[in-house]
Amino acid sequence: MIEDPELYRLFKAESTEHLARLDDGLLRLEKTPADPALLEEMFRESHSLKGASRMLGLTGIEGAAHGLEGILNAARKGEAPLTPEMIEHMNAALGDLRQRVQEALAGEPQPPVPAVTSAEAPPAPAIGEPIATAPPPPGATAPPPASSAVPTAAGEPFRIETVRVETRKLDDLLTQVGELSVIQGRAQHRLALMEELLEQWVALERGRRNRNAGPAARHGTESESPGHFGGLLKEARDALFDDSARLESTVNLLADQVRGIRLLPLSTVFTLFPRMVRDLVREQGKEAELTLEGGDITVDKRILEEMKDPLMHLIRNAIDHGIEPPAERERLGKERGGTVRLRAVRENTNLRLEVQDDGRGLDPAVIRQEAKKRGLHDEATLAAMTPAQLQQLIFMAGFSTSTYVTELSGRGVGLDVVRVNVERLKGTIRLEAPVGQGMTVQLRLPLSLATTRLLLASAGSRLYGLPVEFVHTSRRVREEEIFTLEGRLAVLLDGQPVIAARLADLLELPAGERVATPPDTLACIVLQTGDDQLGLLVDDLLAEEEVVPKPLGAPLKRVRNVSALAVLGNGEICAVLNPADLLRSAHKTGAGIRSAELEMRSEAAKAAVLLVEDSALIRAMEKRILEDGGYDVVTAVDGVDALNALGRRPFAAVVSDIVMPNMDGLALTVHIRAEPRYKELPVILVTTLASDEDKRRGLDAGANAYIPKPSFDQRVLLDTLKRLIVT
Repeated sequence: MIEDPELYRLFKAESTEHLARLDDGLLRLEKTPADPALLEEMFRESHSLKGASRMLGLTGIEGAAHGLEGILNAARKGEAPLTPEMIEHMNAALGDLRQRVQEALAGEPQPPVPAVTSAEAPPAPAIGEPIATAPPPPGATAPPPASSAVPTAAGEPFRIETVRVETRKLDDLLTQVGELSVIQGRAQHRLALMEELLEQWVALERGRRNRNAGPAARHGTESESPGHFGGLLKEARDALFDDSARLESTVNLLADQVRGIRLLPLSTVFTLFPRMVRDLVREQGKEAELTLEGGDITVDKRILEEMKDPLMHLIRNAIDHGIEPPAERERLGKERGGTVRLRAVRENTNLRLEVQDDGRGLDPAVIRQEAKKRGLHDEATLAAMTPAQLQQLIFMAGFSTSTYVTELSGRGVGLDVVRVNVERLKGTIRLEAPVGQGMTVQLRLPLSLATTRLLLASAGSRLYGLPVEFVHTSRRVREEEIFTLEGRLAVLLDGQPVIAARLADLLELPAGERVATPPDTLACIVLQTGDDQLGLLVDDLLAEEEVVPKPLGAPLKRVRNVSALAVLGNGEICAVLNPADLLRSAHKTGAGIRSAELEMRSEAAKAAVLLVEDSALIRAMEKRILEDGGYDVVTAVDGVDALNALGRRPFAAVVSDIVMPNMDGLALTVHIRAEPRYKELPVILVTTLASDEDKRRGLDAGANAYIPKPSFDQRVLLDTLKRLIVT
């Protein structure tokens, strides 16, 4: 369904035009099935319709158009000549495509089932790869779980040894076990209340007896009643203690068993990477070998799911940025072939993952220059940073020392994904990258993800929780022990200064929520993420408690300094803080950040971008994105129109599609690079052509960035523009 009136109008007109041309083209193909110009024209029509439907989230239309595009692409490349049977199949596919378009325009739901082409077939799962079981559609009857029965000897009962269960059900079960752990914690709280109540009653009874020793002797029945009530309290306390102990034992056993069911070996993911490395080194003309260690370690399946992409980014990054070409390695006295090592080690309750290469490492001077250029920090702050702190800047969103931004190139995009995913799993990142001696990225992740143990602290009138795995130590400090170091608060820890900050300041609590008269002695929680430490000053420390964090729902998907909410044992709601965010907030200089943001916004407001796209629908959507980003946007419908626009006025960047009539995006890029005055003009290709071969062609033509529409994200486009336009 298309809710936006303007986009609905554009899609209706555009899809009608595409369908009419495809219908006419199929009729002509029956007479001249090998006409290259006709095949190219029809490929472009199906490609454009697929791109427009993808931008609107119309997956059914996208899949059907992709089926036609695949057949036409194979025919135009000479890989699969069109037979009469194939053309008849395409006519039927076009009818299905037309029906899906009508349903979308009428507002009817579309089943997102992509068409299967003759040139494509779903790949078989790799050995060791888990088979994902999709839940049945709403209203459908779910099939019975698969099972494995073991033959038995005569006289023995029939037994089913294994049952296949949907992972979604295991996730729900583990969540409920986490809730049960919270209930067990609340039972402990109730037991503590019962203990306190019994102590109060004993004290009251003792005082009453002392006051009425004489009268009590004359009224024996009065002295028996309080003693009997106290006995009942003690009996209830003992019974609650026994039940609480049994509940704790049962919950712990159940949690261990459910977590054990969810455990999978790391080799499930590790085996995906050797072929990827082989293809990458061949594509880039390098020599490198991937070694794997620790694949037999079993971890929670969520860790495998969340860490697949970060590990892939790190390995790609090592090949693309770290490993030098063979000739350069020989010149440096290294072996021609580089080595990338992926290693897993289990450490008590943590998992340590390492991606190590023997390439060129990181140059702090280059990082400092790039950070200054991007306005991430002022010159004084960068000069005061240690090499380790400078290296951590590569994990900031959008940071890159690369000229290109693709899936292979651009540290900022890939390593930002690593940081976000690791922080989501309550993990930490440590980086070692001496110049010329390779790079080691070390990720530490907790093995338990269902529950979190929090250290509870108060700031103002509210409670906040900090994951204990990030707490290095805690201590009491007096106001006179807090001093200023280079414009920031600091405290001494083991004789060394540690940057400090008041939690109320980091959370920007309003004055009404702060303590009117701050205590003379504050609690200082020393947080540690990687090599960075922060002394967090709070009003008081309370206790530790096991909780089940609840992710923030819409519209609060990402709130700075807060990662989740939790319900405590006494029923109070507590905000779970994000230690990595707190450290970043504490290290930022407010004035420097604001001035950098204003400068970048000012540059964006003055920057003119030439948008080249033949589809009116996609052109309108991308124009909105760019204008919302503060850019002055001029549009062109193809490469020829774009060259004319370039001759009329200067532009800060060009954003172009590839598949267009008259002159496509690759030819446009080549023409731009042939002009000396456009040598430094950034060119960004945004297209549905997403194969590695297509990306290489785009970069060879002279593009600075290549953003595939299948993974299109407007933030990536705006971040890429901001990086490339900065002078």
